[in-house]
Amino acid sequence: MSQLFIIYTLITVNEIYSKPQPWDQKISMSSPFTITMSIFFFLFSLTALGNANQSFAKKPRNPSSLVLGLTHSRALYPALKISNNGMSTEKPSEMSDVVEPLREVRDGYLISLNLGTPPKVIQVYMDTGSDLTWVPCGNISFDCMDCDDYRNDKLMATYSPSYSSSSLRDLCVSPFCSDVHSSDNSYDPCTIAGCSLSTLVKGTCPRPCPSFAYTYGAGGVVIGTLTRDTLTTHGSNPSLTREVPNFCFGCVGSTFREPIGIAGFGRGVLSFPSQLGFLHKGFSHCFLAFKFANNPKISSPLVIGDLAFTSIDNLQFTPLLKSPMYPNYYYISLEAIVINNAAPILAPSRIREFDSHGNGGTIIDSGTTYTHLPDPFYSQILSLLESIITYPRAKELEDRTGFDLCYKMPCPNNAITDGDHLLPSITFHFSNNVSLVLPQGNYFYAMGAPINSTVVKCLLLQRMDDEESGPAGVFGSFQQQNMKVVYDLEKERIGFQPMDCASAAASQGLVRKT
Repeated sequence: MSQLFIIYTLITVNEIYSKPQPWDQKISMSSPFTITMSIFFFLFSLTALGNANQSFAKKPRNPSSLVLGLTHSRALYPALKISNNGMSTEKPSEMSDVVEPLREVRDGYLISLNLGTPPKVIQVYMDTGSDLTWVPCGNISFDCMDCDDYRNDKLMATYSPSYSSSSLRDLCVSPFCSDVHSSDNSYDPCTIAGCSLSTLVKGTCPRPCPSFAYTYGAGGVVIGTLTRDTLTTHGSNPSLTREVPNFCFGCVGSTFREPIGIAGFGRGVLSFPSQLGFLHKGFSHCFLAFKFANNPKISSPLVIGDLAFTSIDNLQFTPLLKSPMYPNYYYISLEAIVINNAAPILAPSRIREFDSHGNGGTIIDSGTTYTHLPDPFYSQILSLLESIITYPRAKELEDRTGFDLCYKMPCPNNAITDGDHLLPSITFHFSNNVSLVLPQGNYFYAMGAPINSTVVKCLLLQRMDDEESGPAGVFGSFQQQNMKVVYDLEKERIGFQPMDCASAAASQGLVRKT
């Protein structure tokens, strides 16, 4: 519902611009400056609040999960340049695709961004639950608060605009600027930047986009500026590269609990596939099993473009749903979960579909580690598992980790296996008769090395916070391991096929022998 209202307010020193959102929100703020005199600010005609940009988050990325902010916006495709061995050429047909390796770490999957001139390689999380791509900026100045777990992490390469000859600040008139500031009024960012009325109405203000603050979940925050620079990507033939000039991303100088950058793969103007021109096609990935986390010798392919849709005859496809309120999430309809051969536990209506306001539904999100399900659906799953599994509980580990079910399992010869049939099977049923039998290692996982032929395994599903707004469930990356997942955006569907992703990586030359 559109709303028209007038706010008459007094702005004093250190004014911060922000717009409240229905749930955990993305906040935009002006560059730090001091207003030395009080100003009467007349804000008129904020419309279509129902379509305001949203951000959704439940838990921090480490140790449990994270659902990242997503914005609603338009697609914008920059011009492209193709190079081969440093020579600019016409665009060959094989460059209709982008193929980048994904490396697994303990709480997500990393893609390497080649930014700037000359290119600087920076590894960031690949996240299908957000739009904004951002990287840590400043060799010395980048600061991450409450990031002790990452102090010795070697992934924290940073980007410095001064070291790139092609770096530019994004302007306040850019649609990217309006998007990152969650603004329904395109004049807002330039007003914050101090543009005159005449340049506002003409769209000619030359001032840079004001600094933004972007929040993630229960406390994660990044603060930075929108920057444009050349992004270099790779094709199916690694010797072919594609240059995307003026790729827009956040140059972030300080964060709270966010030590590593993020590549947003959502459906908005700022997203990685949108800026590369592939949002009308799609992409695919095959996430390695968790046992390969932090192994630099193996990676798996992230494929963007037509190549993502080869060999899809054996995939099961479920339709993508569109929320009228949050159109940039990838929604799928979870209908039921079956444990062993028991009667299906039917998903409640709010996890299968949307209410009249666009809330509810289930998103698939590589930026959330574990699948989150709401009560009483989640509690029904726990109760059935408890009635089937007879091994002793590891209560002390449950208390320490926050996982709801942990069991002390027999482990003959101290050899851990995932397919030992000692635990019940779990099958996710999605719309269009899609039945996804999860590999056992995707839901019960050994929490440490065996001791005296006993190992503790925990259920790696979690309870969704009880919120009235936003998605009701999340299908996380841990449950997508060893599975080819295809985002077919042209046909508005997502496909699944169980696959040994390590073997697939080896067949594509993504495993180093030494």
